[in-house]
Amino acid sequence: MMFDHLPKPPLSRRQLIAFGLLGCGLPAFAQFRVEISGVGLTQMPIAIAPLRGEDASPQKISQIVMADLERSGRFVGVDTSGAQLDEASRPDLAQWRERKADALSVGSIGQLADGRWDTRFRLWDVVRGQDLSGQSYVVTRADLRLAAHHIADYIYEKLTGERGIFSTRIAYITKVGSRYSLWVADADGENAQSALSSPEPIISPAWSPSGSQLAYVSFESRKPVVYVHDIATGRRRLIANFRGSNSAPAWSPDGRTLAVTLSRDGGSQLYTISSSGGEPTRLMQSAGIDTEPTYASDGKIYFVSDRGGSPQIYRVPVGGGSPERVTFQGNYNISPSVSPDAQTLAYISRVGGAFKLHVMDLKSHTATALTDTSNDEHPSFAPNGKLIVYATRQQGKEMLMTTTVDGKIKARLAGQGGDIREPAWGPFTRQ
Repeated sequence: MMFDHLPKPPLSRRQLIAFGLLGCGLPAFAQFRVEISGVGLTQMPIAIAPLRGEDASPQKISQIVMADLERSGRFVGVDTSGAQLDEASRPDLAQWRERKADALSVGSIGQLADGRWDTRFRLWDVVRGQDLSGQSYVVTRADLRLAAHHIADYIYEKLTGERGIFSTRIAYITKVGSRYSLWVADADGENAQSALSSPEPIISPAWSPSGSQLAYVSFESRKPVVYVHDIATGRRRLIANFRGSNSAPAWSPDGRTLAVTLSRDGGSQLYTISSSGGEPTRLMQSAGIDTEPTYASDGKIYFVSDRGGSPQIYRVPVGGGSPERVTFQGNYNISPSVSPDAQTLAYISRVGGAFKLHVMDLKSHTATALTDTSNDEHPSFAPNGKLIVYATRQQGKEMLMTTTVDGKIKARLAGQGGDIREPAWGPFTRQ
């Protein structure tokens, strides 16, 4: 079995997907419908009042903010009917306490003479009766959604003490007809922009730590080749086009190095290579197949190998050395993603023929299944480590989901008639 390129005879579609070898699905659309399910144990009730002037705005800012907060699993919305407040108002907090709100956001939006939109908001701690300050954003129409995500980030951080991820981005792959596309979208799946389109498969997108570049694998040369793509300019550079297969790129935390899977010397093995290209360095020697590397912040590279007889997840120091097996439960564990604090591993485990998203506490090695679906793929942590995006299939449709790390709150990002694949969550960078 070959994990990182197309073998002969070919693997099944499921095996190819499981090892990130094929992009698949139908076209993605810019507007997604977000459906949230589940109940968290400690959700804060919050009132996000409609902004004064919001009826005339192209985007309903308050609704975007509320959807962001609810998707985080930390908040539940409170009825705001009848509210007519803005950032200059002194709200009757007793009224909001009666509505069981712990926090209240109010604001306004209006169009300036130059066509831009002035968006303002203020956050109140209803329980303590405190003004928690606020912010304002003057943005173009195209950036109204981004302004809403920044508002949600501000509220999330003020009330939880943790950094919000709503203004970050995700990347994913689609296929329609014979064309494959690489998309970059807001963290809620909206505002999707095509970064690349090709008649040949595009797979394995991976964000640079700066958030300005994506590494990916293209089959334009009729074999897998690794490129790095500059998102702002659309320019790309060839990183790995050696004999055989070149696949599964992963960025080092400093952005200077990529880990890749190459078959240049026979079997599929792990190498490191400069992010500007050059001669690769083999990470270690193995008689098995090593693939799907991912860097962790603790100085380790996690990867998948069949060196023990079946696909399992291992880790090795970034400089090489003796690998350590990480997964022992189950005989088929793939697609590792490590939380930013290197405390939690997300991965896909085959359980009774079903492919399910699992998380493992890397200190206790306790593993937990997060889903009741059977076709989960390609988990990727949010940069604050509180959410995981993954691909799955429900009712015959492939889609993206996010889940809290405890699995209690899930959100479905459902395209309008399209299927999407191979999500990768970008870093904290977007302004």
